[in-house]
Amino acid sequence: MRIDMVSEHASPLAALDGTDTSGQNVHVAELARALAARGHGVVVHTRRTSADLPGEVELCSGACVRHVDAGPPEPLGRDDLPQHTDAFAENLARAWAQDPPDLAHAHYWMSGRAALRAAAAADVPLVQTFHALLALKRIRDGAPDTDPPGRGRVETTVARRADLVIATSTQEQRVLRERGVAPDRVAVVPSGIDLERFRPEGPTGPRGEAPRVLCLGRLVRRKGVDTVVRAMAGVPEAELVVAGGPGPGGGEGDGEAGRLRAVAEEAGVADRVRFLGPVAREDVPSHYRAADLVVNMPVFEPFGITTLEAMGCGAPVIASAVGGHLDTVVNDVTGRLLPPARPRALAFRMRRLLADPVTREGYGFAAADRVAARYGWQTVAARTERCYERVLRARGREPDPVPERTGALAGARPHGEAPHTASR
Repeated sequence: MRIDMVSEHASPLAALDGTDTSGQNVHVAELARALAARGHGVVVHTRRTSADLPGEVELCSGACVRHVDAGPPEPLGRDDLPQHTDAFAENLARAWAQDPPDLAHAHYWMSGRAALRAAAAADVPLVQTFHALLALKRIRDGAPDTDPPGRGRVETTVARRADLVIATSTQEQRVLRERGVAPDRVAVVPSGIDLERFRPEGPTGPRGEAPRVLCLGRLVRRKGVDTVVRAMAGVPEAELVVAGGPGPGGGEGDGEAGRLRAVAEEAGVADRVRFLGPVAREDVPSHYRAADLVVNMPVFEPFGITTLEAMGCGAPVIASAVGGHLDTVVNDVTGRLLPPARPRALAFRMRRLLADPVTREGYGFAAADRVAARYGWQTVAARTERCYERVLRARGREPDPVPERTGALAGARPHGEAPHTASR
């Protein structure tokens, strides 16, 4: 198949060069690579963020990234992007009018809005993954809701009109059904991780003698790192390492780091909390392996990729019972699930686990086995491929075998060649 992904604000190239490791960037990059490895041709359409970027960049053999002009060619915060979505959609529609893919797969609500218009004009089947639904957000502690007023309405429209919605968790699937999306138009396929990188064997980062608790990820308020910092007051022998920096498109992480330092001072644990700042992606597994316990307590988490990465490295985890954690963490088998924003309960469980190396080791073994069996990108790509085939069959279109090709789109048809479908 020729599969066109739409990821307006999250370029897969950013994930690969380490400048942005948010879940969507990594998901799009790894899924595109895994689908290409299965013989498909993949094109990822993302917004141009620099005038110097070429029109097309090879992601891997069989997959490329195309930069779409929409708004100023510079990095923009996510909140500034919706005003440029119409321009993105118009350029996407022009491209598909000349060279339609067999199927389009949009990522995030803004991409879905753009792709819905372009796909309808070119009669291209559309699959949608939201990565984060507004209906699942929980705004706590006075954090402002900066989403555009129409986001919820757009999400509902895209979900109902797309040929299929791929939810990354069963919780998201339930919400979509409550929003009126037919059950047979929602499938659950989780995100994945690189099993070669995130595995128990490998380098371990340096550490001291004190038991180490690790929080790793973007520093944004909803991640609940303050809950872990406050819990440390009840775990007097341990140290907390916080690894992470600003979120994509802004410096929120800088302000959040300052707030967390103030929380640590207030809780009397500032001498046992270390802030590492951003960590290079290639160094992340060694941090997981060096931890006695990895804790991830967001109040809202669509999937929870860092928890899955830690599990893949064989680290025992404590995670909040929200979003994708409800699917990935088997309570008291591969880790512990706790309510968010409960520092006392978290402190109690952390003390118990840090004093019980046998249980921690058991969690780590079980977690690594579960991840290897279910969450490798080839497994995720195979499940996604079946969703694509289901959509094409419903449209009466069966993709033909694609001949071997070379170059940036090995496995895909050249620009302008007729689509590989039985009928359109």
